[in-house]
Amino acid sequence: MAYESSGAPDYFNIDDLLTEEHLLIRQTMRDFVKREISPYIEQWAQDAHFPSEIVKKFGDVGAFGPTIPTEYGGGGLDYISYGIIMQEIERGDSGMRSTASVQGSLVMYPIYKYGSEEQRKKYLPKLASGEWLGCFGLTEPDFGSNPGGMMTNIKDMGDHYLLNGAKMWISNSPECQVAVVWAKNEEGRIKGVIVERGMEGFSTPEIHNKWSLRASTTGELVFDNVKIPKENIMPNVEGLRGPLGCLDSARYGISWGAIGAAIDCYESAKKYSMERIQFDKPIGAFQLTQKKLAEMLTEITKAQLMVWRLGTLMNEGKASTQQISMAKRNSVDMALHIAREARQIHGGMGITGEYPIMRHMMNLESVITYEGTHDIHLLITGADITGISAFK
Repeated sequence: MAYESSGAPDYFNIDDLLTEEHLLIRQTMRDFVKREISPYIEQWAQDAHFPSEIVKKFGDVGAFGPTIPTEYGGGGLDYISYGIIMQEIERGDSGMRSTASVQGSLVMYPIYKYGSEEQRKKYLPKLASGEWLGCFGLTEPDFGSNPGGMMTNIKDMGDHYLLNGAKMWISNSPECQVAVVWAKNEEGRIKGVIVERGMEGFSTPEIHNKWSLRASTTGELVFDNVKIPKENIMPNVEGLRGPLGCLDSARYGISWGAIGAAIDCYESAKKYSMERIQFDKPIGAFQLTQKKLAEMLTEITKAQLMVWRLGTLMNEGKASTQQISMAKRNSVDMALHIAREARQIHGGMGITGEYPIMRHMMNLESVITYEGTHDIHLLITGADITGISAFK
């Protein structure tokens, strides 16, 4: 059986499809995670602690906006590189990957894609370096899967806009310096607004008592007559295609990232199965354990091939929203199933912080819901197959 020397499964020699740069990026990120995240993540999760110092470290290692051009502080890399970075970070922890993918795909990407040149130059270098942390405001208390129903609004006051409303379940919000917010104007058209920390009437209450993504910081965005300078409106997009375009980029990153969580669970289960002795032999010698491990590896391999192909389509500008949706759903569903099977192999030890399994499992319960729920992604595929939308 073929395994790469660094310990991650590569049963179909997918490394042969990667460039030397891809492999170097992966090793760099793997070393970073082993040094800066893995030794501490269990305690951070137990304590529900977001390590704010990780933001600058992510910036230093190039985890923020890797596909953004270098002139704005990004990495100027391709989409397979971006996927690899997300995979390695989520192998450490989904919450840590959320911090990075929100910054790159949901804050830097829309400012680069939809913003003015002045906005790009003002915000992107600070976000890329980790000097600033950003968040993305789309989901509302009453509108998740139906973003078009949003109530958050902007009103033209002549020399500025007034922003009112609220957003919910916003990763990074309690620590953010800048928020990309989607709001309806007086004509009912959705516009992108850049909101900065310190604007009067803007607050970011933290959400507590989470069982999932405990090392990530999550909160609300509340806007009470916030004065928005007209230069803070993103000029190059209008309507839902703006936020949905951002979600395509983020969902693509998740499709790779969730595989990282699955790999970590699989590797832990495989190692444990060879060390845990029952009935005078390692439990890895039993048929049902081997069945679990073989099925885990099969599903990881299938997902690896899917996201590699999706990455090549992204690089060519040919990937569709529906293809990205399928990959996101498949990877997360696969990873959650593997986490549950890995917990079985670990027995009682699987529920403890001595192993990463329960942390990954709880994290993935969020990942399977955010940026498009498991069921909504099924319906996106169904609509693409039949030409009939089931949720409109």
